[in-house]
Amino acid sequence: MAPPAALVRSARQFWQCQWRLLMGGLGPADGQGRYRRPAGAFTALPPVPEDAAEAGSHVLIVGRSCPWAHRAWITWSLRGLAPMVDTVVVVPDPDAGRWRFSEPFEGCATLRELYRRCGADPRARATVPALYSRRTGTILVNESARLIELLNAWPAAPEAPDLAPPADLPAITAWRERLQGDVNDGVYRCGFARNQTAYDEAEAALFAALGAVEAALGAVEAALAAGGESGGWLCGGAGPSLADVVLFPTLIRMELVYAPLFGCSRRPLWQLPRLWDWRRRFHGLEGVAATCFPDAWRTDYFGALFPLHPSGIVPAGPDLATLVGSPPPAAPGAPSR
Repeated sequence: MAPPAALVRSARQFWQCQWRLLMGGLGPADGQGRYRRPAGAFTALPPVPEDAAEAGSHVLIVGRSCPWAHRAWITWSLRGLAPMVDTVVVVPDPDAGRWRFSEPFEGCATLRELYRRCGADPRARATVPALYSRRTGTILVNESARLIELLNAWPAAPEAPDLAPPADLPAITAWRERLQGDVNDGVYRCGFARNQTAYDEAEAALFAALGAVEAALGAVEAALAAGGESGGWLCGGAGPSLADVVLFPTLIRMELVYAPLFGCSRRPLWQLPRLWDWRRRFHGLEGVAATCFPDAWRTDYFGALFPLHPSGIVPAGPDLATLVGSPPPAAPGAPSR
């Protein structure tokens, strides 16, 4: 027997009220219901430390499921910084809504404790990534956009790639600015939107940006076919740049998390064949696969974001290998590539 209509209405109103309260803590929004990413605690770009080349002098703190940490982890890996910069992986504590260390780090059990000890504003969230200096006992920077710039300038082996070569810097900067707002933050603006208008706005910007990336990769492909020296990367360089680095963590999570959970499902990625191929090639770069943890992504997102997925059930999804190890399926009636 169906429940009375009045009970359904009351339950719906109660849940919507509780949902708004929970969302306020999960993802703050402006007056129009648009998600706004909170400011970090250590956001300024510091100079490269004098002891940067000393083994173990610094620690990159990351979490497996966090896309912002993922971009820093990738930069660390591509530039071969393991001899100089250690890594520590924190794990989520969904019940407490925080990151914790598997083993005490610098006397701290949680990332929040470390932040407070390093002088962070008590109101600031303790997030990953974070770069910690063992010599000074401080967090140097936790804003991922600045952190990847610092890691790109870090002392490294002569063969380490420069992910921001001066000749490509204008294009890299332009792409990073657009990707940050419309794609990296964009998927969260879709998932954490408070109303239909805010969602529609974010979703349209997301797929417009992905379409622009597809077109840019097409131009790079045409230049290469005409005898250019492009390596097939977003800014046309011989190797990937920081623009490619910031795009990958969002794109690799698209089918596994953002499409089903955040509603980023207007257009499947296989309908953007150049972007699909770009993702496959980036995943194939040395060291990148070792930074990818699809089981952790799905478990942490579906299991921890209670306001978006109250059941906590982790749904089945495609294996990562199917997303990075094969060409995209051809659309019905489309010519083969």
